[in-house]
Amino acid sequence: MTAHAPGGQAPAAEIVAIVGPTGTGKTDLSLDLAERLADSGRRAEVVNADAMQFYRGMDIGTAKLPREQWRGIPHHLFDVLAVTEEATVARYQPEARAAIDGILERGAVPILVGGSGLYVSSVIYDFRFPGTDPQLREQLEAELTAHGPGILYRRLHEVDPVAAANIGASNGRRLVRALEVVALTGEPVSGSLPDEPVPWRTAAVLGLAAPREQLTARLDARVDRMWADGLLDEVAALIPLGLERGVTASRAIGYAQALAELRGELSRDEAVAQTQQLTRRYARRQVSWFKRYPGIRWLEHDRPDLVDAALHAAALDRL
Repeated sequence: MTAHAPGGQAPAAEIVAIVGPTGTGKTDLSLDLAERLADSGRRAEVVNADAMQFYRGMDIGTAKLPREQWRGIPHHLFDVLAVTEEATVARYQPEARAAIDGILERGAVPILVGGSGLYVSSVIYDFRFPGTDPQLREQLEAELTAHGPGILYRRLHEVDPVAAANIGASNGRRLVRALEVVALTGEPVSGSLPDEPVPWRTAAVLGLAAPREQLTARLDARVDRMWADGLLDEVAALIPLGLERGVTASRAIGYAQALAELRGELSRDEAVAQTQQLTRRYARRQVSWFKRYPGIRWLEHDRPDLVDAALHAAALDRL
């Protein structure tokens, strides 16, 4: 279903992926791009690739766009999980690809939007994921609860130092999954892209960029707004729904700190400062991840002709 461009130019991609660090305006660009395509007679639909926006009720802390602001554009894979469910890329991949196949069958353009690098990669590249072993997973999670992530990190470092370095010593959930995969397959697992990733479908990957100092200021202000907009009330309302039992949701940046504040473990200033620090660190990891994408087109997030530049970069201005 790839559209062929005239004059030997590269064809328009089947998927447009808008990626980059948090706080660079990916959501706004996706809506503006979809509206511009609609003006030219081509419909577009948005597919979410932000893992925390899968969760119902987690709105303020994830900067999730309210449904009434979707501008009439269909959106997929938002609010699909309860906070007690675990978000996994192995579950996400087939659901996102099915949504994209449906969009293409309707003659529309799928716009994949999000900063969760592994989730984006799982869609646009030919990633395959080993299954799970509930008994083994339960055993590893029990060790995590009893002893913390350090012992799991040391064990993973012995069998797969590359994966251990990529995951880090504090991400217990990913350490559990990596050890599970090693045990099931007998092979190392790595959180990085393959050296030569094989595309699933043709994709134009547009990365939104911002100078570091500007991005830092934007992220810090964003965290301040989260608390001002009522993040604590949102988190308090999610506790009866099982937020504290959620393997993924309870550890989300901002939500973990808000829970700690509600429990009296952190002061307001400490919770905000910790969230700002973790958000800045996460943004740096996002930039490092997406820089490895072959053919990514980086666009300054605040350029006045951003939509035109995005259309051109994705070859959609020739349709």
